[in-house]
Amino acid sequence: MKKKKFTLVIAICALLIVPYALAAKKEKPNVLIICVDDLRPELNCYGASYISSPNIDKLAKNGVSFQQHYVNAPSCGPSRYTLLTGQYGSAKNNAIFLRAEEIKSGNKTIDPSMPEWFRTHGYTTVSVGKVSHNPGGRGGANWDDDSVIEMPNAWDKHLMPVAEWQHPRGAMHGLAHGEIRKNAKDMDVFQTVEGDDTIYPDGVIVDEALKQLQILTADDEKPFFMAVGIIKPHLPFGAPKSYFDIYENCKLPAIHHPHKPVGKTTWHGSSEFNRYNTWGKDANNDAAFADDVRRHYAACVSYADAQVGKVLAELKRTGADKNTIVVLWGDHGWHLGEHAIWGKHSLFEESLHSPMIIHYPGMKHKGTKTTAVVETLDIFPTLCDLTKVEFPTFAQGVSLKGILEQPHQKGHYAVAYKSNASTIRTETHRLTLHKNGFVELYDHTSAEKETKNIADENPELVKELVAALKLKLQK
Repeated sequence: MKKKKFTLVIAICALLIVPYALAAKKEKPNVLIICVDDLRPELNCYGASYISSPNIDKLAKNGVSFQQHYVNAPSCGPSRYTLLTGQYGSAKNNAIFLRAEEIKSGNKTIDPSMPEWFRTHGYTTVSVGKVSHNPGGRGGANWDDDSVIEMPNAWDKHLMPVAEWQHPRGAMHGLAHGEIRKNAKDMDVFQTVEGDDTIYPDGVIVDEALKQLQILTADDEKPFFMAVGIIKPHLPFGAPKSYFDIYENCKLPAIHHPHKPVGKTTWHGSSEFNRYNTWGKDANNDAAFADDVRRHYAACVSYADAQVGKVLAELKRTGADKNTIVVLWGDHGWHLGEHAIWGKHSLFEESLHSPMIIHYPGMKHKGTKTTAVVETLDIFPTLCDLTKVEFPTFAQGVSLKGILEQPHQKGHYAVAYKSNASTIRTETHRLTLHKNGFVELYDHTSAEKETKNIADENPELVKELVAALKLKLQK
């Protein structure tokens, strides 16, 4: 009899312990990062009131939006390098592939990437779409070679659905139906096409992301680290016609400081933009064409926003939203005529300023807009801090957890670089240092902002910021 009672007690204890054991397995929160290509802060929640971005706006209302987030490089490859490694790196667009080659060659000094770090700490890691530089994270002639991986050891799955299209190059530079860029001059710089979201690559990417979310959220044992890479509004600007219709008769705000800057700067002639068919028009001298470009960019933003909405809705439907940290991140900014530039690749504010929104369950300051200056480099340590994953001492950014808990805290200097110059942004100024020693200094508290170089008038501030810039890049 005593033996039966003892057995019953053991059984009851086991029943009580199992839920706690399962809870312990799920103790660490999931991570969902949504990367959006070429997305400047052209969003309603960032003050662009004419933009329809209800899904990202809703995320901002449930999280903290960083109004002064800056990327560390004004192009896809090096910017995503800092996101995925938490380190400054090469300014080259193939920076991630260069890192992969070092690993493949046996270089043991390469630190783990962010997804690799989470993977080794018990997370299932999945990427869908454009998370590193090439959609799907592979190289080769058609970007689908499994032997040429951008992020070794990082992902349990790295996926790039191509629907009925030939290969991932149809996503990176494609328009409707995965059109592949061969000669860019034969490809229109913008278009609208009747159809649903899946006639463009992002619709297919997000459909796959929803499937992967269902698989990941069904796993009771391991938390997940998932990244979804949305390609629009990358050039060329194309989205289903329903999104363009929102803006067809929309009154657009004026372009700020639309003239080519005087003197030495990192200005360029918009070669990426002008590589496409622009029908012989110049957006800097044709206001109607400029407005057409801006409306098509806006349509792409709304299309990307709709894809974000689908991912977040699926996360909520599964119930995983209650235990998932969400980061929305734009990989860099984009000029829409400011400084007479149509593109990225400069070290002006428009190339480097991008949206970043963070939400996590239980956060106290939902809907807060922080003006703290921060940089992409900070995302890796922040996610480790929020998930209580071992802190990566090799990461060069800082955790933003303190700002998330007290959004009125100050941030820190943000730096960025190209091959021929580097820049540092403070709360009030931007300094750009060229390789030949020439300096630009701009006062963001003035009406002129980045149109008047005041370096000669402020030698002490120049000296201070040049020293701070060099110190940060020497990390």
